[in-house]
Amino acid sequence: MSSIQGNTIDFDSARLKLSQANSAAAPPKRAVSRPVPVAAVLQRLTQLLQTTLELDRLLDIFHQELARCLAVDGMEYRNDGRRFHLRYGQSATHRCSYRITHAGEYLGDLQFSRQKRFGEVQLASLETLIGSLLYPLRNALMYHEAVSSALSDTLTNTGNRLALSQALDREVQLSIRHRTPLSLLVVDIDHFKQINDRFGHAYGDEALKAMASCTHDCLRAVDSLFRLGGEEFVVLLNNTDLASARIVAERIRRAIEAMQFEIDGQPICMTVSLGAVMRQPEETSRDLIDRCDKLMYLAKQSGRNRVMV
Repeated sequence: MSSIQGNTIDFDSARLKLSQANSAAAPPKRAVSRPVPVAAVLQRLTQLLQTTLELDRLLDIFHQELARCLAVDGMEYRNDGRRFHLRYGQSATHRCSYRITHAGEYLGDLQFSRQKRFGEVQLASLETLIGSLLYPLRNALMYHEAVSSALSDTLTNTGNRLALSQALDREVQLSIRHRTPLSLLVVDIDHFKQINDRFGHAYGDEALKAMASCTHDCLRAVDSLFRLGGEEFVVLLNNTDLASARIVAERIRRAIEAMQFEIDGQPICMTVSLGAVMRQPEETSRDLIDRCDKLMYLAKQSGRNRVMV
C-alpha cells in the first residue's frame, strides 16, 4: 500500500533548517552510525548546485544526491505555470511531496518516492536538503525566463528569428547525424496589408496572434513555430518527410480558412499561402529557408490560399 505525504516549504523556514544543519555540522566522535550524514551531503550538494543554471541539469544533480544519501528512487518536478514537468529515476511505492515557495512566489512542486516508507529522520533530512535547492531553483527559473524572453516574439508568443536560427542549425546537424528527414514550412497571411489599412495595426496584431494560435494547434508537441517577420511564419518539422509536411501544411491552411476571426463583431476571412520543403543533402539552413520562401511566394502568385511543394 502506498503512502503520500504533502508539505509546503517556504524559503524562510527552509533557510532556518539550513543554518541549523550547518551549526550542527560536527558529528560526535563516538562510533555511532548515522542514517544520513546531512551536514556532509549538504555541503557537497550546495557546491554542486552552483555549477549550472539549466533547470533540467540542476534537478538531475539534486535527484542523484538524494538517491545516494536517502535512497530516493524517483523525483518529479512540476510547475504548470511555466509548463515544466520533469521526472528523474523510477517512481516507487512510498511518496512525499512539497510545494516550494519563496516570499510568496511559487517555484514548483516536488514529489519524491522510494521503496521504503519515509520515516521522520528521512523527512527531516530531506527538508533540510530542499533548503539548499531553493536559491539555485529560483535562479534557474529566472535564467530560463530571461532566455525565453530573448528568443520569443512577444506579440505572438512564438520563437523569433534568433530562436529560428539556433533551432534550425541544431535540427540540420541532427538530421545529418541521424540521417532523418527535416522539413520546413513558410506560412504567410494573404492580404494582410488590407487588414492593417482597413482596421488599423492594433487589429492587425490581433490577427497575427489568432493565426499563430491556430497554427500552433495544428502541430505536434515536437514541432516548432517561429515568426520570421511581419506576417510571415516558419514551422520546423523534425523527422518529417515531404509528404507528411504537405499534410501538415494543408491542415494549417484549412484550419485558418475555417477560423472564426472577428473585428468589432465583423467576421474577417483569413487565408494563408504556404511553401513546404524537405532538406536536401548539402543544403544549408539559409538555403532551406530561401527555397521554402520562394515556394510560398509562388503559392501567392498562383492564387493564394494554397500549398506549394
